[in-house]
Amino acid sequence: MPELPEVETTKKSLEPLLQQKVMSVEVREPRLRWAIPQDIQKLQGQKLIRLNRRSKYILAQFEHDTMLWHLGMSGSFRLCEPATELRKHDHLIISFQNIQLRYHDPRRFGCILWLNHETQNKLIDPLGPEPLSETFNTEYLVNKLKNKQVGIKVALMDNHVVVGVGNIYATESLFNTRIHPAQPASSLSYEQIDQLVIEIKRILKFAIELGGSTLRDYSNAAGENGYF
Repeated sequence: MPELPEVETTKKSLEPLLQQKVMSVEVREPRLRWAIPQDIQKLQGQKLIRLNRRSKYILAQFEHDTMLWHLGMSGSFRLCEPATELRKHDHLIISFQNIQLRYHDPRRFGCILWLNHETQNKLIDPLGPEPLSETFNTEYLVNKLKNKQVGIKVALMDNHVVVGVGNIYATESLFNTRIHPAQPASSLSYEQIDQLVIEIKRILKFAIELGGSTLRDYSNAAGENGYF
């Protein structure tokens, strides 16, 4: 499953689309985790203004509407020339002025949704802080873990505690700080938590620099794999 570094890398690889106008939208398979909105055609004629990331969601802001994109287990975006041969699991094609954005998802666990009050309240608002933000610090994590009896790895993978620290990066951070993944989260000392926060930030920054992990199903929008 793509995690924070892979999604951040994907977002950056989509930046060539900024300020380009949508010429057409083709839905080849609407049945993802939630159905692709039937009114997605209203993107036609709108320019892509801004790309942001919140947790593992890409927020694509167009002139009048904002979309919420999630890669799920096996999803990926790819920038292609219009003449490029379609692949079996290319479910959505957004054609811009000189290039196409194709969403590919063999398992169909990703989502393409509008960002509105419903999706904001359901999917975005409950999320914990970004791990690379100043909000995610030692004091914050000490407070969050003090009553948690689950193993520290499970706690780190809880999006209500902190977002984007999935299996690969939680495992790596715990190994480097010599903390057993099954150690009860509430039993960690202040010093252990302090070192863990530092290591999580270091690992994630390093993974982003390397373009994400070498996950089998993951590549950025240019078709490049990560090197973490």
